[in-house]
Amino acid sequence: MKYMGSKRWMLQNGLGDLIAREVGSATRFVDLFSGSAAVSTHVALKYDIPVTAFDLQTFSTVLARAVLERESKIDADQVWTEWYTRARKLRRCLRPPSARIVNRGTVKQHRRWCAEQTWLMTKSYGGHYFSALQSVWLDALRQTLPEREPEKSVALAALICAASQCAAAPGHTAQPFQPTRTAKPFLVDAWRKNIVDHCRSAMTLIAQQHARVRGCAGVRDANDAATSMTEGDLAFIDPPYSGVHYSRFYHVLETLARGQCSEVSGTGRYPIADERPRSKYSLKSESSDALNTLFKIISSRGGKAIVTFPQRKCSNGLSGRAVLELARTHFTVERHWVASKFSTLGGNNAHRDARCATRELILVLRPRNAPKAGASSAARRQ
Repeated sequence: MKYMGSKRWMLQNGLGDLIAREVGSATRFVDLFSGSAAVSTHVALKYDIPVTAFDLQTFSTVLARAVLERESKIDADQVWTEWYTRARKLRRCLRPPSARIVNRGTVKQHRRWCAEQTWLMTKSYGGHYFSALQSVWLDALRQTLPEREPEKSVALAALICAASQCAAAPGHTAQPFQPTRTAKPFLVDAWRKNIVDHCRSAMTLIAQQHARVRGCAGVRDANDAATSMTEGDLAFIDPPYSGVHYSRFYHVLETLARGQCSEVSGTGRYPIADERPRSKYSLKSESSDALNTLFKIISSRGGKAIVTFPQRKCSNGLSGRAVLELARTHFTVERHWVASKFSTLGGNNAHRDARCATRELILVLRPRNAPKAGASSAARRQ
Protein backbone atom coordinates (compact mmCIF):
# COMPACT_ATOMS: atom_id res chain seq x y z
CA MET A 1 0.00 0.00 0.00
CA LYS A 2 1.00 3.65 -0.38
CA TYR A 3 2.55 5.04 2.79
CA MET A 4 4.73 8.01 3.77
CA GLY A 5 8.25 6.92 4.70
CA SER A 6 7.64 3.22 4.10
CA LYS A 7 10.66 1.20 5.20
CA ARG A 8 10.43 -1.50 2.50
CA TRP A 9 13.21 0.17 0.53
CA MET A 10 15.50 0.43 3.57
CA LEU A 11 14.92 -3.18 4.59
CA GLN A 12 16.76 -4.17 1.41
CA ASN A 13 19.46 -1.53 1.86
CA GLY A 14 21.03 -1.99 5.30
CA LEU A 15 18.15 -1.82 7.76
CA GLY A 16 17.31 -5.49 7.30
CA ASP A 17 20.90 -6.48 8.04
CA LEU A 18 21.01 -4.41 11.22
CA ILE A 19 17.76 -5.92 12.44
CA ALA A 20 19.09 -9.42 11.71
CA ARG A 21 22.20 -8.69 13.76
CA GLU A 22 20.36 -7.27 16.77
CA VAL A 23 17.23 -9.40 16.93
CA GLY A 24 19.14 -12.56 17.85
CA SER A 25 19.88 -11.29 21.36
CA ALA A 26 16.40 -9.82 21.93
CA THR A 27 13.43 -11.41 23.66
CA ARG A 28 10.78 -9.30 21.88
CA PHE A 29 10.66 -6.87 18.95
CA VAL A 30 8.53 -3.77 19.62
CA ASP A 31 7.55 -1.54 16.67
CA LEU A 32 6.44 1.73 18.27
CA PHE A 33 5.39 3.56 15.07
CA SER A 34 4.10 0.68 12.99
CA GLY A 35 2.68 2.66 10.03
CA SER A 36 2.30 0.33 7.06
CA ALA A 37 3.56 -2.57 9.26
CA ALA A 38 6.41 -3.21 6.79
CA VAL A 39 9.06 -3.64 9.49
CA SER A 40 7.00 -5.52 12.06
CA THR A 41 5.77 -7.92 9.37
CA HIS A 42 9.31 -8.41 8.06
CA VAL A 43 10.57 -9.41 11.51
CA ALA A 44 7.58 -11.65 12.27
CA LEU A 45 8.02 -13.55 9.01
CA LYS A 46 11.77 -14.12 9.37
CA TYR A 47 12.61 -14.56 13.05
CA ASP A 48 11.56 -16.72 16.00
CA ILE A 49 10.65 -13.78 18.20
CA PRO A 50 7.29 -12.29 19.23
CA VAL A 51 6.56 -8.94 17.60
CA THR A 52 4.39 -6.24 19.14
CA ALA A 53 3.27 -3.34 16.93
CA PHE A 54 1.76 -0.04 18.05
CA ASP A 55 0.41 2.97 16.20
CA LEU A 56 -2.03 5.82 16.81
CA GLN A 57 -4.12 4.85 13.79
CA THR A 58 -6.46 1.88 13.65
CA PHE A 59 -5.80 0.97 10.03
CA SER A 60 -2.12 0.46 10.86
CA THR A 61 -3.03 -1.89 13.68
CA VAL A 62 -5.28 -3.90 11.34
CA LEU A 63 -2.45 -4.32 8.82
CA ALA A 64 -0.09 -5.54 11.53
CA ARG A 65 -2.60 -7.78 13.30
CA ALA A 66 -3.45 -9.61 10.07
CA VAL A 67 0.04 -11.17 10.13
CA LEU A 68 1.43 -10.86 13.67
CA GLU A 69 -1.44 -12.61 15.42
CA ARG A 70 -1.33 -15.79 13.28
CA GLU A 71 1.11 -18.70 13.23
CA SER A 72 -0.38 -20.46 10.21
CA LYS A 73 -1.80 -19.73 6.76
CA ILE A 74 -5.50 -19.40 6.11
CA ASP A 75 -7.43 -20.74 3.12
CA ALA A 76 -7.77 -17.56 1.08
CA ASP A 77 -9.87 -19.14 -1.67
CA GLN A 78 -12.53 -20.45 0.69
CA VAL A 79 -12.69 -17.28 2.77
CA TRP A 80 -12.82 -15.10 -0.33
CA THR A 81 -15.54 -17.15 -2.04
CA GLU A 82 -17.85 -16.92 0.96
CA TRP A 83 -17.05 -13.25 1.59
CA TYR A 84 -17.47 -12.18 -2.03
CA THR A 85 -20.79 -14.05 -2.31
CA ARG A 86 -22.20 -12.13 0.65
CA ALA A 87 -20.82 -8.80 -0.61
CA ARG A 88 -22.11 -9.27 -4.17
CA LYS A 89 -25.61 -9.98 -2.89
CA LEU A 90 -25.55 -6.83 -0.76
CA ARG A 91 -23.99 -4.70 -3.50
CA ARG A 92 -26.99 -5.43 -5.74
CA CYS A 93 -29.11 -3.32 -3.39
CA LEU A 94 -27.66 -0.19 -5.01
CA ARG A 95 -27.31 0.77 -8.67
CA PRO A 96 -24.61 3.43 -8.93
CA PRO A 97 -24.08 5.57 -12.03
CA SER A 98 -21.56 4.49 -14.65
CA ALA A 99 -17.98 5.76 -14.82
CA ARG A 100 -17.25 4.63 -18.39
CA ILE A 101 -16.90 8.28 -19.40
CA VAL A 102 -15.35 10.59 -16.82
CA ASN A 103 -15.67 14.36 -17.10
CA ARG A 104 -16.84 17.22 -14.90
CA GLY A 105 -20.45 16.27 -15.45
CA THR A 106 -19.81 12.64 -14.54
CA VAL A 107 -18.02 13.62 -11.36
CA LYS A 108 -20.89 15.90 -10.30
CA GLN A 109 -23.37 13.13 -11.02
CA HIS A 110 -21.41 10.64 -8.90
CA ARG A 111 -21.08 13.11 -6.03
CA ARG A 112 -24.80 13.92 -6.03
CA TRP A 113 -25.79 10.25 -6.11
CA CYS A 114 -23.33 9.23 -3.40
CA ALA A 115 -24.36 12.10 -1.11
CA GLU A 116 -27.92 10.74 -1.12
CA GLN A 117 -26.86 7.28 0.07
CA THR A 118 -26.55 6.05 3.66
CA TRP A 119 -23.62 3.64 3.33
CA LEU A 120 -20.55 5.08 5.05
CA MET A 121 -17.80 4.99 2.40
CA THR A 122 -20.22 5.83 -0.40
CA LYS A 123 -21.73 8.85 1.33
CA SER A 124 -18.40 10.14 2.66
CA TYR A 125 -15.99 9.51 -0.21
CA GLY A 126 -17.93 8.39 -3.28
CA GLY A 127 -17.46 10.74 -6.24
CA HIS A 128 -14.27 12.05 -4.64
CA TYR A 129 -11.62 9.44 -3.79
CA PHE A 130 -13.63 6.67 -5.44
CA SER A 131 -16.21 6.29 -8.17
CA ALA A 132 -19.74 5.50 -7.05
CA LEU A 133 -19.26 1.82 -7.93
CA GLN A 134 -15.91 1.58 -6.15
CA SER A 135 -17.32 3.09 -2.98
CA VAL A 136 -20.36 0.81 -3.07
CA TRP A 137 -18.06 -2.21 -3.30
CA LEU A 138 -15.98 -0.92 -0.38
CA ASP A 139 -19.13 -0.66 1.72
CA ALA A 140 -20.51 -4.02 0.62
CA LEU A 141 -17.25 -5.77 1.42
CA ARG A 142 -16.84 -3.89 4.72
CA GLN A 143 -20.35 -4.81 5.86
CA THR A 144 -19.94 -8.51 5.04
CA LEU A 145 -16.51 -9.21 6.54
CA PRO A 146 -15.99 -12.70 7.99
CA GLU A 147 -17.18 -12.84 11.58
CA ARG A 148 -14.37 -14.99 12.99
CA GLU A 149 -10.72 -14.21 13.60
CA PRO A 150 -8.18 -14.34 12.11
CA GLU A 151 -10.15 -14.34 8.85
CA LYS A 152 -11.80 -11.02 9.73
CA SER A 153 -8.52 -9.17 10.27
CA VAL A 154 -6.99 -10.63 7.12
CA ALA A 155 -10.01 -9.61 5.05
CA LEU A 156 -10.13 -6.11 6.50
CA ALA A 157 -6.40 -5.64 5.90
CA ALA A 158 -6.88 -6.70 2.28
CA LEU A 159 -9.74 -4.23 1.88
CA ILE A 160 -7.61 -1.41 3.32
CA CYS A 161 -4.82 -2.25 0.86
CA ALA A 162 -7.29 -2.25 -2.02
CA ALA A 163 -8.66 1.14 -0.99
CA SER A 164 -5.14 2.57 -0.77
CA GLN A 165 -4.21 1.24 -4.20
CA CYS A 166 -7.38 2.52 -5.88
CA ALA A 167 -7.85 5.91 -4.18
CA ALA A 168 -7.92 8.84 -6.61
CA ALA A 169 -5.35 10.88 -4.72
CA PRO A 170 -1.70 11.89 -5.22
CA GLY A 171 0.07 9.35 -3.07
CA HIS A 172 -2.15 9.48 0.00
CA THR A 173 -5.66 10.64 0.87
CA ALA A 174 -5.07 14.27 1.83
CA GLN A 175 -7.09 15.51 -1.15
CA PRO A 176 -8.71 13.72 -4.10
CA PHE A 177 -7.91 14.41 -7.73
CA GLN A 178 -10.25 16.93 -9.31
CA PRO A 179 -11.57 16.73 -12.91
CA THR A 180 -9.19 19.46 -14.14
CA ARG A 181 -7.17 19.31 -17.37
CA THR A 182 -3.97 18.18 -15.62
CA ALA A 183 -5.46 15.92 -12.95
CA LYS A 184 -8.23 14.28 -14.96
CA PRO A 185 -6.03 11.48 -16.44
CA PHE A 186 -5.06 10.41 -12.92
CA LEU A 187 -8.69 10.54 -11.79
CA VAL A 188 -9.79 8.43 -14.75
CA ASP A 189 -7.04 5.87 -14.13
CA ALA A 190 -7.96 5.57 -10.44
CA TRP A 191 -11.71 5.31 -11.02
CA ARG A 192 -11.21 2.48 -13.50
CA LYS A 193 -9.38 0.28 -11.02
CA ASN A 194 -11.32 -2.75 -9.84
CA ILE A 195 -11.76 -2.77 -6.06
CA VAL A 196 -12.78 -6.42 -6.05
CA ASP A 197 -9.72 -7.59 -7.99
CA HIS A 198 -7.34 -5.55 -5.83
CA CYS A 199 -8.95 -6.84 -2.67
CA ARG A 200 -8.76 -10.46 -3.74
CA SER A 201 -5.10 -10.10 -4.75
CA ALA A 202 -4.21 -8.49 -1.43
CA MET A 203 -6.05 -11.18 0.51
CA THR A 204 -4.28 -13.96 -1.36
CA LEU A 205 -0.92 -12.45 -0.43
CA ILE A 206 -1.71 -11.66 3.21
CA ALA A 207 -3.33 -15.06 3.84
CA GLN A 208 -0.03 -16.78 3.02
CA GLN A 209 1.92 -14.66 5.52
CA HIS A 210 2.06 -15.42 9.23
CA ALA A 211 4.33 -14.90 12.22
CA ARG A 212 6.79 -17.57 13.27
CA VAL A 213 5.94 -16.69 16.88
CA ARG A 214 2.56 -15.18 17.65
CA GLY A 215 2.64 -11.47 18.50
CA CYS A 216 0.08 -8.71 18.83
CA ALA A 217 -0.83 -5.21 17.67
CA GLY A 218 -2.66 -2.34 19.33
CA VAL A 219 -3.66 1.29 18.99
CA ARG A 220 -1.47 3.16 21.46
CA ASP A 221 0.76 6.23 21.74
CA ALA A 222 4.43 5.30 21.32
CA ASN A 223 5.59 6.89 24.58
CA ASP A 224 2.83 5.18 26.50
CA ALA A 225 3.53 1.86 24.80
CA ALA A 226 7.24 2.11 25.65
CA THR A 227 6.42 1.96 29.37
CA SER A 228 5.60 -1.74 28.89
CA MET A 229 9.11 -2.53 27.63
CA THR A 230 11.52 -4.60 29.69
CA GLU A 231 15.19 -5.53 29.54
CA GLY A 232 15.82 -7.66 26.47
CA ASP A 233 13.23 -5.89 24.32
CA LEU A 234 14.39 -4.39 21.02
CA ALA A 235 12.38 -1.34 19.96
CA PHE A 236 12.10 -0.08 16.41
CA ILE A 237 11.59 3.70 16.33
CA ASP A 238 10.58 5.35 13.07
CA PRO A 239 8.87 8.55 14.27
CA PRO A 240 6.90 10.95 12.04
CA TYR A 241 8.96 13.47 10.10
CA SER A 242 6.05 15.61 8.91
CA GLY A 243 4.76 18.77 10.59
CA VAL A 244 1.29 17.70 9.43
CA HIS A 245 -0.47 14.98 11.42
CA TYR A 246 -0.43 11.68 9.54
CA SER A 247 -4.16 11.32 10.13
CA ARG A 248 -4.65 13.95 7.42
CA PHE A 249 -3.18 11.57 4.86
CA TYR A 250 -4.92 8.39 5.95
CA HIS A 251 -8.36 9.44 7.21
CA VAL A 252 -10.09 7.52 4.40
CA LEU A 253 -8.32 4.29 5.40
CA GLU A 254 -9.00 5.04 9.05
CA THR A 255 -12.74 5.34 8.38
CA LEU A 256 -12.67 2.03 6.53
CA ALA A 257 -10.80 0.35 9.38
CA ARG A 258 -13.07 1.71 12.11
CA GLY A 259 -16.29 1.28 10.15
CA GLN A 260 -17.53 4.65 11.32
CA CYS A 261 -16.88 8.39 11.25
CA SER A 262 -18.71 11.65 11.67
CA GLU A 263 -20.00 13.69 8.75
CA VAL A 264 -17.10 14.72 6.51
CA SER A 265 -16.47 18.14 4.97
CA GLY A 266 -14.05 20.15 2.86
CA THR A 267 -12.13 19.26 -0.27
CA GLY A 268 -10.29 16.50 1.58
CA ARG A 269 -13.54 15.08 3.01
CA TYR A 270 -12.23 15.13 6.58
CA PRO A 271 -14.20 14.03 9.66
CA ILE A 272 -14.17 16.28 12.72
CA ALA A 273 -10.78 16.93 14.33
CA ASP A 274 -11.62 14.88 17.43
CA GLU A 275 -11.72 11.75 15.27
CA ARG A 276 -8.28 12.34 13.73
CA PRO A 277 -5.35 11.12 15.87
CA ARG A 278 -2.80 13.81 16.77
CA SER A 279 0.83 13.14 17.58
CA LYS A 280 3.27 15.27 19.55
CA TYR A 281 5.87 14.14 17.03
CA SER A 282 4.16 16.23 14.33
CA LEU A 283 4.30 19.44 16.38
CA LYS A 284 7.46 21.55 16.11
CA SER A 285 7.01 22.77 19.66
CA GLU A 286 6.78 19.24 21.11
CA SER A 287 8.55 16.78 18.80
CA SER A 288 11.99 17.07 20.41
CA ASP A 289 10.69 16.70 23.96
CA ALA A 290 8.53 13.75 22.93
CA LEU A 291 11.47 11.90 21.40
CA ASN A 292 13.75 12.68 24.33
CA THR A 293 11.12 11.31 26.71
CA LEU A 294 10.78 8.16 24.60
CA PHE A 295 14.54 7.56 24.70
CA LYS A 296 14.54 8.11 28.45
CA ILE A 297 11.74 5.59 29.01
CA ILE A 298 13.39 2.86 26.94
CA SER A 299 16.82 3.46 28.47
CA SER A 300 15.46 3.35 32.01
CA ARG A 301 13.99 -0.08 31.30
CA GLY A 302 17.19 -1.52 29.88
CA GLY A 303 15.81 -1.84 26.36
CA LYS A 304 17.69 -1.53 23.07
CA ALA A 305 16.47 0.31 20.01
CA ILE A 306 16.98 0.84 16.30
CA VAL A 307 16.06 4.34 15.13
CA THR A 308 15.58 5.61 11.58
CA PHE A 309 15.20 9.24 10.55
CA PRO A 310 15.97 11.36 7.45
CA GLN A 311 19.27 13.23 7.48
CA ARG A 312 17.68 16.52 6.43
CA LYS A 313 15.78 18.87 8.69
CA CYS A 314 12.12 17.92 8.49
CA SER A 315 8.95 19.96 8.78
CA ASN A 316 8.30 18.80 12.36
CA GLY A 317 11.55 20.48 13.44
CA LEU A 318 13.62 17.31 13.86
CA SER A 319 16.68 16.34 11.85
CA GLY A 320 19.08 13.42 11.80
CA ARG A 321 21.62 15.42 13.78
CA ALA A 322 19.03 16.40 16.41
CA VAL A 323 17.87 12.79 16.79
CA LEU A 324 21.49 11.66 17.18
CA GLU A 325 22.22 14.20 19.91
CA LEU A 326 19.10 13.25 21.85
CA ALA A 327 19.99 9.56 21.62
CA ARG A 328 23.51 10.14 22.92
CA THR A 329 22.05 11.56 26.11
CA HIS A 330 20.60 8.17 27.04
CA PHE A 331 22.43 5.44 25.10
CA THR A 332 25.65 4.22 23.63
CA VAL A 333 25.07 4.97 19.94
CA GLU A 334 26.21 3.20 16.79
CA ARG A 335 25.57 5.28 13.69
CA HIS A 336 24.94 4.32 10.05
CA TRP A 337 23.79 6.12 6.91
CA VAL A 338 21.93 4.45 4.05
CA ALA A 339 20.32 5.58 0.83
CA SER A 340 16.54 5.84 1.01
CA LYS A 341 13.52 7.49 -0.56
CA PHE A 342 11.01 9.86 1.02
CA SER A 343 7.49 10.91 0.13
CA THR A 344 6.88 14.36 -1.35
CA LEU A 345 3.24 13.94 -0.26
CA GLY A 346 2.17 13.24 -3.81
CA GLY A 347 4.06 13.91 -7.02
CA ASN A 348 2.57 15.23 -10.23
CA ASN A 349 5.08 13.65 -12.64
CA ALA A 350 5.78 17.10 -14.06
CA HIS A 351 7.48 19.22 -11.43
CA ARG A 352 8.14 16.66 -8.68
CA ASP A 353 8.20 12.90 -8.26
CA ALA A 354 6.08 11.16 -5.66
CA ARG A 355 9.23 9.81 -3.97
CA CYS A 356 12.72 11.35 -3.94
CA ALA A 357 16.14 9.98 -3.02
CA THR A 358 17.63 10.96 0.34
CA ARG A 359 20.06 9.75 2.99
CA GLU A 360 18.58 8.15 6.06
CA LEU A 361 20.16 7.90 9.47
CA ILE A 362 20.03 4.56 11.29
CA LEU A 363 21.03 4.44 14.95
CA VAL A 364 21.55 1.35 17.05
CA LEU A 365 21.00 2.29 20.69
CA ARG A 366 22.24 0.19 23.59
CA PRO A 367 22.03 0.83 27.32
CA ARG A 368 25.31 2.19 28.59
CA ASN A 369 27.88 -0.53 29.42
CA ALA A 370 25.92 -3.12 27.42
CA PRO A 371 28.06 -5.48 25.23
CA LYS A 372 28.20 -4.70 21.54
CA ALA A 373 26.82 -7.17 19.00
CA GLY A 374 29.58 -9.07 17.22
CA ALA A 375 28.39 -9.23 13.62
CA SER A 376 28.96 -6.36 11.21
CA SER A 377 26.26 -4.62 9.19
CA ALA A 378 25.95 -4.26 5.43
CA ALA A 379 24.96 -0.67 6.01
CA ARG A 380 27.86 1.77 5.51
CA ARG A 381 29.37 2.77 8.85
CA GLN A 382 30.34 6.41 9.42
